[in-house]
Amino acid sequence: MQLDNNLVRDNVRLIYIDDSQRTNEEYEFTGNEITTSKYTVINFLPKNLFIQFHRVAYIYFLVIAALNQLPPLAVFGRTVSLFPLLFVLTVTAIKDGYEDWRRHRSDRNENNKESLVLQSGKFQLKRWKDIRVGEVVKICVDETIPCDMVLLRTSDPSGVAYIQTMNLDGESNLKTRYARQETSLMSFEGGLTSGVIRCEQPNRNIYEFTANMELNVHKVSLSQSNIILRGCQVKNTEWVVGVVVYAGQETKAMLNSAVSPSKRSRLEQAMNKETIWLSVFLFILCLVVAIGMCLWLMRHQMQIDTLPYYRKSYLIKGKFPGKPYKYYGIPMETFFAFLSSIIVFQIMIPISLYITMELVRLGQSYFMIEDKHMYDSSTNSRFQCRSLNINEDLGQIRYVFSDKTGTLTENKMEFRRATVFGKHYRNSSVVDGTTKDTETAELTKPTPLSSKGRKLKSDIAVDAQLMGLLHKGLDGSEKISAHEFFLTLAACNTVIPIPSQTTSEGSMGTEIHEDLEAIDYQGESPDEEALVAAACAYGYILFERTSGHIAVDVNGEKLRLDVLGLHEFDSVRKRMSVVIRFPNNDVKVLVKGADTSMLSILREDRENDDLSLITQRHLNEYSSEGLRTLVLAARDLEGEELEEWQSMYEDASTSLADRSLKLRQTASLVESNLCLLGATGIEDKLQEGVPETIESLRQAGIKVWVLTGDKQETAISIALSCKLLTGDMHQIIINGTSESECKMLLSEAKAKYGVKCGGFRTQSFKLKKGAESDFVDVLAESKLSNLPTEDDGNPELTMGGPLALIIDGNSLVYILERDLESELFDLATSCRVVLCCRVAPLQKAGIVDLIKSRTDDMTLAIGDGANDVSMIQMADVGVGICGQEGRQAVMASDFAMGQFRFLKRLLLVHGHWNYQRMGYLVLYNFYRNAVFVFMLFCTLCWLQVYFMCGFLNDICTYRLE
Repeated sequence: MQLDNNLVRDNVRLIYIDDSQRTNEEYEFTGNEITTSKYTVINFLPKNLFIQFHRVAYIYFLVIAALNQLPPLAVFGRTVSLFPLLFVLTVTAIKDGYEDWRRHRSDRNENNKESLVLQSGKFQLKRWKDIRVGEVVKICVDETIPCDMVLLRTSDPSGVAYIQTMNLDGESNLKTRYARQETSLMSFEGGLTSGVIRCEQPNRNIYEFTANMELNVHKVSLSQSNIILRGCQVKNTEWVVGVVVYAGQETKAMLNSAVSPSKRSRLEQAMNKETIWLSVFLFILCLVVAIGMCLWLMRHQMQIDTLPYYRKSYLIKGKFPGKPYKYYGIPMETFFAFLSSIIVFQIMIPISLYITMELVRLGQSYFMIEDKHMYDSSTNSRFQCRSLNINEDLGQIRYVFSDKTGTLTENKMEFRRATVFGKHYRNSSVVDGTTKDTETAELTKPTPLSSKGRKLKSDIAVDAQLMGLLHKGLDGSEKISAHEFFLTLAACNTVIPIPSQTTSEGSMGTEIHEDLEAIDYQGESPDEEALVAAACAYGYILFERTSGHIAVDVNGEKLRLDVLGLHEFDSVRKRMSVVIRFPNNDVKVLVKGADTSMLSILREDRENDDLSLITQRHLNEYSSEGLRTLVLAARDLEGEELEEWQSMYEDASTSLADRSLKLRQTASLVESNLCLLGATGIEDKLQEGVPETIESLRQAGIKVWVLTGDKQETAISIALSCKLLTGDMHQIIINGTSESECKMLLSEAKAKYGVKCGGFRTQSFKLKKGAESDFVDVLAESKLSNLPTEDDGNPELTMGGPLALIIDGNSLVYILERDLESELFDLATSCRVVLCCRVAPLQKAGIVDLIKSRTDDMTLAIGDGANDVSMIQMADVGVGICGQEGRQAVMASDFAMGQFRFLKRLLLVHGHWNYQRMGYLVLYNFYRNAVFVFMLFCTLCWLQVYFMCGFLNDICTYRLE
């Protein structure tokens, strides 16, 4: 069997299983030790000073201090002149050193963790930093994976493992990974394990993995579903065994982590330029003074002995000769006059300004921290100012890059609406005993209907009418549809039920000794969890799932369903299906998916058509309410059609080439002529105030881009809910699978919508005439108030509406790493909204860098998970959300807060005043010192004129005579 086309011979990486010595001797792979710190003991001082002296003013102050050490120029004490600069440098160095010491401590703790590694036929503990490529590692439940490993075996006989990838993509939902059947029954302890893995070289793409494995001259293919990555955690699986393929800095997690940059405010960068120009101007002033001194000395060189300050000897009690005076001649005296003028005029660029700026920033931070409007009572967290260097940059932001999960949303979805057999039912949450939705029918709390006392951990209110329909003794079409509807919700998914024992309470709060099996659900997407939880509330409780069957408790009756095949959701079909066999040997295919893909594959008959029209009307109502919708359908599968599907499915699932295409063709065989069951409406709960915040930022001329690792359909739905996307926008979708295809899609989009080379650099939003808001006045005289007008070349005027660019991470692999960045930039800057889906952490940073490197606009990145760290560090300003996905984003951020809605006040109030006050402070100091220096300069020039005219010389000569 030949290697995959992507595995070019020069790029093949060979790993000998359980033979790390041979693997590393031949290829010299890196170890598993990681380093995230910036300094070492040896390079700390030079590297830190190099970074600090990026402030041009520091170089200027260093030159002044050096000049003051020369005896002829020592205006101040030699030691005293060094104190201001040394103080500033020392304080900054101590702060930077402490921050890097914390990184060293974190690296040391990470590298010294231990995992079980196969050594001499036994699994023994070994420190992470000593793990090498080719070794076999065993990870137990809830442990973190130390390196990128190919799964060989799991505690599940079918080879399934459940992984939490929160540190990679920010999603708390479990992902499913598999060990190949050829290795799932292998014994590692006490036996010899051999084999060779051929895989691609290390890369940053966390959503793809191309490799194959040779065992006993038999080769099997490996894909993304067979690899577990560093930083992930093993969940709901007792143990997993894998072989290390990437270690240390070559792991995908480390390749996607960027080095923490040293951020400097845009105002300081501008001050560097102004300092250079002021230095040039100061040089000219000192040169004028030196030239004047030279001319004066040349005019009076014959009277040097009698002129004050220039006679060869001092007068001692009116007698000559006195103490000799150091006179170096006209050229050197002119040069010393030039240097002395620099010292006298040095306040043109005051070092006190930098100290004053730090004090002002400290006060600004106090105002932001103590702002009660940015206090989050739900998490008891207040605003954090983690960096004092860039407060004023908050008032100059033009691009906001935001994560989705946990930043815009709470990542909590609730089942709200359902239409079953053409009838509409409502579902609402119960808060404090009352329902939120007053228009609903009578709502009731679900009760455990299982004889074994199973119940859902979270309470979901149910519609009494729909609940009654499910428990009628009638056998009508409506009840059959309702039964299959909830059976599809319970079975057509990849959700994992997690049982736990709880103790129920009596009606008066007294404890009774009745053990209930509480069910919690973990799935790859929160919408699947919400649907399964809804089915559970209506009495269809999924309580067991394996690779071959599922078990559903239907109103107290256990129903075991054999899973013959599962066609997972993909962006082409936009649906998923499961083929199940019932205990009576009936086989059904249960399907759920987007309405655009489901309504076209329904059975064509009068009843189904009428039902479809009613359901479409209900779907339109759900969409208008911002709900996420799914259509459910089913049909029987039997006879030759079943046999044909089984044959095609077995062939496609084991294929080494074009596997996804063959599975898609197999799915299309059974996903046709379906009987419509109904549709659902799910609310993906946004954080409070998100739509209003996004609208306010738009009115301030700020573009909001969303970069998420979630699915494209999910991201679009959330963007619609938070009003980031609107119905009048033209959606440009870029989903390319090759460089040529991405280039073609970008070119077609640019040609279709008339995008010019270089893009539209103006903002897409324009304020309506007469529109006012409570914050527009605050933006007066601020850079944010420079909003575009109708004459700015707005693309909306020529394209008949605003544009929205939607692009996936796979396309960005070909765009950001090839010569297509300019094409993407032209198209993206012409759009009002950009939505990037399925993006890796470093791709998020790449999008931010795309704007930073090609425009002068200020960027801000906001996120809450470890996958947002690179983006936060890359942006000019990084904001961390104190969310549910750890503290990594907060630790890497410049500012931290509890809710996305606080961004409005942070930028439009505090940002504006910080920028305005700091700007006035800098201007005041420069103008004040300039006036003072000009007074000295004019005085010197006036004195030189008088000296050159000889007036003072005549007076002195007369008095001596």
